[in-house]
Amino acid sequence: MAQHFQLTQPSAVIRDQSSATSVARQAAISLFAIGMIGLGILALVYGDFALVWQPVAPWFPARTTLAYLSGVIMLACGFGLLFRPTAAWAARILFPYLIVWALLKVPALVVAPQIEGVWLGFGELAMLLAGGWTLFARLSPVREGSVLSFVTGESGVGIARMIFAVWVLPVGLSHFVYLPQTVHLVPAWLPFRNFWAYSTGMGHIAAGLGILFSIFPRVAATAEAAMIGVFTLFIWLPAIVFEPKNRMAWTAFFISWAIAAAAAVVAANIEPKQTASER
Repeated sequence: MAQHFQLTQPSAVIRDQSSATSVARQAAISLFAIGMIGLGILALVYGDFALVWQPVAPWFPARTTLAYLSGVIMLACGFGLLFRPTAAWAARILFPYLIVWALLKVPALVVAPQIEGVWLGFGELAMLLAGGWTLFARLSPVREGSVLSFVTGESGVGIARMIFAVWVLPVGLSHFVYLPQTVHLVPAWLPFRNFWAYSTGMGHIAAGLGILFSIFPRVAATAEAAMIGVFTLFIWLPAIVFEPKNRMAWTAFFISWAIAAAAAVVAANIEPKQTASER
């Protein structure tokens, strides 16, 4: 009996891990969907893009119409991700949309590469894109031999993970370059505010390097998701409570939520390593 238990136990452990991974992935998708829904609602309420995160010039033709269309896309795709029959199509639409969104920041990188802030701005959107790419890779498989096959499946998940790892680094660096601004965001009731500014910057960088070099990558990505989630709840949620009509606070809240969810999506799609006993 003991021998039989030892033979069957690894399979049970693997099934448990698979079930836990599935739950984590679904939870991450739901969080990502909520972020998109929130941003979509804001776009429709204000008839505008997400402020500094969607830098569409005022002179752009039919700008307001495009802002409403942007809101509809985010709202529809967010709701689509919540339901199994529509999740794949939502991911297929959201992925190119997030690519275009990130490309809006590229001109700033070309014009002012010496300013760390533009790398920070692109880094945040690249992290968001990595989450959307991961969902696309998982939910939208293409036919074998297709020119798009490299962006889906394990290949696509791996590319998205590397994009996330690389672009979280300038986000961490910004905590040091813009220390006074970072300290200002730390809740006033916390002691040693400089310490929190430095330590969170180091946390971003450590998470990025951990994922990049496969040093406990799932733990690193999960920690990154948790850290940004804490920022969302302890910095931007109180800002909304104290100034409920502050559009910037609402936008920052949902952007931060979406990026945290993107990190959770990346983390949930990093397969946990099997131990020697499980193999």
